[in-house]
Amino acid sequence: MRDTPFPTASSTAYTPLAKVLHWALAVLIIGMTGLGWFMMSIEDEPGSDWYFNLHKSIGVLIVALVLLRLLWRLTHTPTPLPASMPSWEVTAAKVGHGLLYLAMLAMPFFGIVGTLLSKDETLLFGIALPRMAAPNHDLGEIFFEAHSITAWIFVALIALHALAGLKHLVMDKDGVFQRMWFS
Repeated sequence: MRDTPFPTASSTAYTPLAKVLHWALAVLIIGMTGLGWFMMSIEDEPGSDWYFNLHKSIGVLIVALVLLRLLWRLTHTPTPLPASMPSWEVTAAKVGHGLLYLAMLAMPFFGIVGTLLSKDETLLFGIALPRMAAPNHDLGEIFFEAHSITAWIFVALIALHALAGLKHLVMDKDGVFQRMWFS
C-alpha cells in the first residue's frame, strides 16, 4: 500500500464527456446483458417480441454512444497512468481497454447482422425498418450465437475492468479510479 495522497482530479481526470459516456455505457451494457439473458429465457412465450424489440432499439442507441465514445477517445488522449505502475499493469490496462472496445463493437455487429438475416420484422423504438437482406435463418443463428458468446466474454472483461478499478481505489490508492469518477 502506498501512503501517498491521491493526485488532484484536475491533473489526471478524464473529461466530463468521457465520464458521462463511460458510465452511461456501463449502465446500458450491464442492463442490456441482463435483458438479453432474460429475453432468451422467455423467447417462445407470448409477448416476448416486445423485449426483443426493446433490446434491439437500445442496442442501436448503444452503438451510437460507442461510436461517439470511440471518436472522443481517439481525439482526446487521457493523461498518462502513474509512473509508479508496473509496466505489466500498464500493458494489461491497454490490452484490457482495447478488448473492451472490440467487444463494444463486435457484440452489436453480430446482433445487427443476425437481426438483418432474421425473418422477423425489425422495429426501432416501434418504427419498422426496411428489410436490408434476404432472410437466412441458419446464417442468422450463427451471428446470434457469436452475439451470445461475445456477451459472456464481455461480462468477463467488465468484471476484470471493475476489479482493476477497485484495486487502484482500495489497494494502490494511486488516483487511477478517481480519473473516471465524478468529483
